[in-house]
Amino acid sequence: MIPDQKQLLFQQILDTSRQQKDLWIFAYASLIWRTESEATESRLARVHGWHRALQMWSRVNRGTPEKPGLVFALIQGGSCLGMAIKAPAGQQQQILQQLWEREMPTGVYQPKWIQCQTSQGAVQALAFTLPKSSPNYTGVLSDTAYRRIMADRVGGRFGHTLDYAQQTLQCLQELGIKDHVLAQLLKRSTQ
Repeated sequence: MIPDQKQLLFQQILDTSRQQKDLWIFAYASLIWRTESEATESRLARVHGWHRALQMWSRVNRGTPEKPGLVFALIQGGSCLGMAIKAPAGQQQQILQQLWEREMPTGVYQPKWIQCQTSQGAVQALAFTLPKSSPNYTGVLSDTAYRRIMADRVGGRFGHTLDYAQQTLQCLQELGIKDHVLAQLLKRSTQ
């Protein structure tokens, strides 16, 4: 994504957020355990029509252009249990700017407003999704490919894929969220 397109998309997301009473973010991986700011409220939340998958090439945060790592993406199909995080009032632009710098360094994700079901009712939240048509979508990877990627301990600006996946699984488990697919993937990839 070219910088002008990325800035235009940011402005559209910011404008939409200003029309809402509260800014909610749907966290499904590292945004749960490494937030950019204090939340005024966090709720377990389920989104339908999307699932968490370690199927996005990362050439900045968890890898390099020469040796990409992997990060989680919210991909169409199924459902995903994560956290709806409410941003402090009056800090929408600042928080969105921080998120943008972290999640959109290359403009790969497709930010979307999605409906999150919580025990206190539904909220509209910003989520970072990835279409299967994206060149950064890995598709189905073999266990051998995952093992090779997990063995790379260099990674990118935020570390390597194995640490990221393990931290995500640990955090999900601490919240009572069971992700059997991730647990099995880590087991197979580190044998």
